[in-house]
Amino acid sequence: MMDKIKFHLLSMLLIMHCFMVGFARSKTVTNLTNDQSALLEIKDQIIDPHNFLDSNWSTNSSVCHWIGVSCSARHGRVTVLDLSDMDLTGTIAPHLGNLSFLVSLNLSGNNLHGYLPKEMAKLHRLKLIDLSQNSFNGEIPVWFGNLTTLKVVYLGGNSFQGEIPWEIGNLLALETLSVQDAWLITGPIPASIFNISSLKEIYLINNSLSGGISNDMCQHLQKLELLNIYLNEFSGPFSSNIGECSNLQELILSSNQFSGFIPTSIGNLTKLKTVYLGEKDLEGVIPWEVGNLLSLETFVVENMSLNGQIPASIFNISSLKTVFLYNNSLSGSLPDNMCSHLHKLEVLDLTYNGIFGHIPSNIGECSSLRSVSIYGNRFTELIPTNMGNLTRLKHMYLSHNDLEGEIPWEIGNLITLEIFSASDLLLRGLIPSSIFNISSLK
Repeated sequence: MMDKIKFHLLSMLLIMHCFMVGFARSKTVTNLTNDQSALLEIKDQIIDPHNFLDSNWSTNSSVCHWIGVSCSARHGRVTVLDLSDMDLTGTIAPHLGNLSFLVSLNLSGNNLHGYLPKEMAKLHRLKLIDLSQNSFNGEIPVWFGNLTTLKVVYLGGNSFQGEIPWEIGNLLALETLSVQDAWLITGPIPASIFNISSLKEIYLINNSLSGGISNDMCQHLQKLELLNIYLNEFSGPFSSNIGECSNLQELILSSNQFSGFIPTSIGNLTKLKTVYLGEKDLEGVIPWEVGNLLSLETFVVENMSLNGQIPASIFNISSLKTVFLYNNSLSGSLPDNMCSHLHKLEVLDLTYNGIFGHIPSNIGECSSLRSVSIYGNRFTELIPTNMGNLTRLKHMYLSHNDLEGEIPWEIGNLITLEIFSASDLLLRGLIPSSIFNISSLK
């Protein structure tokens, strides 16, 4: 009797298991059919000049095998839609919002236009969205703030207008925010963005953003590695607590209207590799603390009103490759041992300043130099003979100084030299014949 009961129980369990498996498979097929319908609706609103989609998106095959589509192994649902760089035109169908398992959406490098449909707010699993290099217009939708799983947002190269919505600050998992080359984007950076402690990269390049930068900007941005707000209309003093963005590696603030001084706290950013501070109304001196940036490779501070001497501490940064201090009011002299630690230096540009004294006698130790310009300063005395050691040099601009004496014969050793400018000086004697052996001269 017990054996019969066990047999019936096992039979019932087997039937239930088969039913559940069949139901699950049926549900997956139904959901995948819904994904297929959504994708076909999306295709219907797109012009596909190269027939990428027309030749591949067929109901005779699984959507998981369609070009630009990937599915999850776990749910069998569409998780990735990548239609980048296909020259597609048209608009986004609202049915995109039905791809409820979508994790990554990349439509970059096309000619898509129109407003972003509000149905996209339903994509609650989305981690990456790249709509860059299209022609989308209208305002950046406030519903972006609902997509709280987003980690990467690229919106640049479109025709969006208006302000960056405050609701972007709701994206507490966000790591990369890129809104660039959209000159109709105006207004300030929402302060809410600076509360996103997960942020690593902020690209807000070539827009019409304005206003000041919060003085406590870095309070929550300890993970920030890159801040690039080049070519906007920001004004006022720059954040004095910039030193609290302790992981910053690239700081690019050029072509704005900042005023005041370079904060001394910049010296706390010991991971910095790149600094661009040019073309703004900053004044005062270059802080001595810049010499603490022992990972610095590029230091560009041009077209400003900086004065005083270049801090000697800068010349101890052995990682430096580019020093560009063009068109300031810097003065003083250069240390005689300037090149003792600068063996990686490739570009030195001190054009249009008021620097005086002699060219450092150990200039030849900057053995990686490819371009040097001291044009438009007040350097005196002789051109050092050991400039002939700079055998990688391509460009040398010495004009408009008070250098005197003869052009050293050793200049002829610069066999890669293309431009040699030495006009409006106090030079005498003959042009060394060795110079005419430099076949690379232009």
